[in-house]
Amino acid sequence: MELTYSRPCTLCPRACGVNRSAGERGFCRAGTTAHIARAGLHFGEEPPISGTRGSGTIFFCGCTLRCPFCQNHRISRDADAGQAVDAVELAELMLQLQAQGAHNINLVTATHYLPTVLAALDRAKPQLRIPVVYNCGGYESTETVAALTDYVDVWLPDLKYGTADAALRRGAPADYPERALGAIAAMVEQTGAPVFDADGMLRRGVIVRHLVLPGGRRDSAAALAALAARVDPAMIRLSLMRQYTPPSALTLPPPLNRRLTSFEYDTALAAAAPFVGYMQSADSADERFVPVWDRG
Repeated sequence: MELTYSRPCTLCPRACGVNRSAGERGFCRAGTTAHIARAGLHFGEEPPISGTRGSGTIFFCGCTLRCPFCQNHRISRDADAGQAVDAVELAELMLQLQAQGAHNINLVTATHYLPTVLAALDRAKPQLRIPVVYNCGGYESTETVAALTDYVDVWLPDLKYGTADAALRRGAPADYPERALGAIAAMVEQTGAPVFDADGMLRRGVIVRHLVLPGGRRDSAAALAALAARVDPAMIRLSLMRQYTPPSALTLPPPLNRRLTSFEYDTALAAAAPFVGYMQSADSADERFVPVWDRG
């Protein structure tokens, strides 16, 4: 897999085939310059990611999925928003976050800028004493996972949907489940079972996130069953999220225009029985996007 912007782009499973160096743009609408919306210490991730000092999070603009209900729609739908950075500047940001006390470097939705990200990690990784977390929507190719073998310590993918029907109803590609489950299996094979330090911080491994959606309790059960069938539940940690809130700036159709009910979340929680991980309290469902976590 040649990681360059100048060849037909295959960085994500959409494989748009555009030559971004020639000014062409695919589904993600990204060019050849990485844009970030925010870089700083973030305390809303799962307990073994945020810890007490925060996760050194770098939010990239643009997305290869662009879910219609995205709570970060202001940055996920505009790849040119935020601050433009090159590999040297991005590497410096990583080292600055480490100096600020971050438990890890957390790269959020970075795949469409992978050539820049890898060039930055080539510069920063020798000086990093903390893990690199790859935080993504799950829609990844196994080739991309392989390309990150020597760079990523902790994988933090979503598994949004377990069936093609559920994916299509939520505006995702029909092959989302196949691609996400294949990528997660490759991530688990790459890292092995979760490894925690003495303070309970994840040093290596995979946490799979699943956001329970309004009207989607059966979809959640199907997704969790598919995950348990694809990977050994003991080899990952599950993060079952209930923080969905309809963004006030978006007009969404029912049932996405309402919050999740306790019954819906509890039904998904029952389906998560094979897994060990993290759940969220009802207080997480607000537009502050500061999740409240409980250990499952």
